[in-house]
Amino acid sequence: MVSEASSSVLPDLGPDIYAKWRASGIGAITDQLQRRLILTLLEDIRGSKVLDVGCGDGDLAVELWRRGGTVTGIDTSPEMVEAAKARAKREGADISFMVGEAASIPFDPERFDVVVAVTILCFVANAAPVFREIARVLRPGGILVIGELGKWSTWAAARRVRAWFGSPLWRRGRFRTASELRSLAKDAGFVPAVVHGSIYYPRWRWAARLLAPYDAALSRVTTFGAAFLALTSVKPATKGNQRPKSHDGE
Repeated sequence: MVSEASSSVLPDLGPDIYAKWRASGIGAITDQLQRRLILTLLEDIRGSKVLDVGCGDGDLAVELWRRGGTVTGIDTSPEMVEAAKARAKREGADISFMVGEAASIPFDPERFDVVVAVTILCFVANAAPVFREIARVLRPGGILVIGELGKWSTWAAARRVRAWFGSPLWRRGRFRTASELRSLAKDAGFVPAVVHGSIYYPRWRWAARLLAPYDAALSRVTTFGAAFLALTSVKPATKGNQRPKSHDGE
């Protein structure tokens, strides 16, 4: 999310902050646009084993379950994991949540068909180990969709100003370009990745309402100015293993 709740590993960014952001006017619009982009890139996940890295309070994981995925979520924050479990219980969703690090994912190699990770790198100085771990747990032919905070946007500029004025949170912030994300994916062994943008308006509710209808069109033109970037890529399929999806009964 392009919110003030961009990392569960930092203090004062608990489930209540996520809920407050989604309940705000600009938060609701922004979250909807980002979610639409991520789900569009994931396409059909029915029957797939899906790992949500940095699952937060489980909001996305539950939606992935609704869409037919067999979903597992990990997060570094025990508080977030408990919130995710509570959400899944309320929704009647059969999802496994556990505490885990993105740079040391607690699963065997080639376990998942799909890995999705949203704003897990924005406070990580060295993202390469995270990409390598994701590649390790993905099956050949598996899909990665990762959403991150864009570097060249008014949102990032405002957060840099806050860092200059002493914000402990944004002093640790990391913003990346589309080319940087593609390079990280390539270095981890993924096929050439595609990056899409979202959230081209400044952090004002009236601007969000005015420009949100044009978000998809802008995404097709450029990633410059996008506060949110979403990369999609594929782990190369090995010979004889071209269909990684796991379906019931197979």
